[in-house]
Amino acid sequence: MDREWSEMNRQMQSLISKKATFGEGIEKLLALRASLFEQIEQIATNYPAEAFARMPFAGAKGYHSKTLAYSIWHIFRIEDITAHEMIAQDEQVLFAGAFREAIRSPIITTGNELSGEEIAAFSAELDIRALYRYAREVMQSTDRMLKGLAFSELKRRFGGDMAEKLRRTGCVSDDESAAWLIDYWCGKDVLGLIRMPFSRHWIMHVEAMRRIKNRLCEQARKGVDPVAYCGLSCDHCFLKDWCGGCRTAYNVCSNATCCADRICPNAGCCREKGLDGCYQCEALADCRKGFYAAGKDANAVKALALYIRGHGKRELLDVMDRLHERYDFQKIQEILGDDLTEGYRILEDS
Repeated sequence: MDREWSEMNRQMQSLISKKATFGEGIEKLLALRASLFEQIEQIATNYPAEAFARMPFAGAKGYHSKTLAYSIWHIFRIEDITAHEMIAQDEQVLFAGAFREAIRSPIITTGNELSGEEIAAFSAELDIRALYRYAREVMQSTDRMLKGLAFSELKRRFGGDMAEKLRRTGCVSDDESAAWLIDYWCGKDVLGLIRMPFSRHWIMHVEAMRRIKNRLCEQARKGVDPVAYCGLSCDHCFLKDWCGGCRTAYNVCSNATCCADRICPNAGCCREKGLDGCYQCEALADCRKGFYAAGKDANAVKALALYIRGHGKRELLDVMDRLHERYDFQKIQEILGDDLTEGYRILEDS
């Protein structure tokens, strides 16, 4: 389990169970959920549609054997059902917001009954942008409920009537792989639901999503030139676990995701000119496009491009290996600084 999330979860569990620290515990829970949802948002809004139905760990034991789309659906269907049918006892977000139609989901269940290729087929049918909007709305509605929750409500339990109500909704499959959920939920009080569907359940599935997207990016980059159009080395970038690089469909480089068309200006310009990279462009020294628009903050990247022009990409990658072995840095700017001449000198001396 991610250390930061694990520690936040541990603190929340302790704080929320005591009346004197209940409010602080809720704030800790909301912060944990916000951190986890940021990961979901990065994946759901940046990766290509093809990524969400792929199963790079098919057949493995664990949550990472699923798909990205299934993981999002499963997390938020469980939360929607337990938050609204059980605690708030109002209408689920899926139905109140007509999200099923928008998502194009063939089911309304949690998906526990699906396995193997059924999960992949199900995932391929979904509209991912609509699924993301549904997930965000469920999270926000639960957060509002949590903020209004009183400590005295934590011990409220759910009996047979609630179990029967849940069965009637059809939101949990009667398949044995899913039917147990109803008795499991109804065996808990409100505090127990907070401790699992609203927190730890998220952690387990988001960590699985991380493993899935890491493998997808790794597969996307296999055999692809690791040097970006601007000169950065994708193999040495702090985003390498998140990003497939600007030469693939899995490009989540910040310079691309900040653009309306999601195309980095450096990449777009090079493609338009038929260049392999900015290092082949005569205007490189004075260029202020894309990455280079940051002025001094971008001089380290421009130094990389100039070094490629003089020595080639293979030599740059070797230099980057040596620099990483020596300094173990996250961003090349930490080593080359903001002076173009000095940055280039460091590369040549390495």
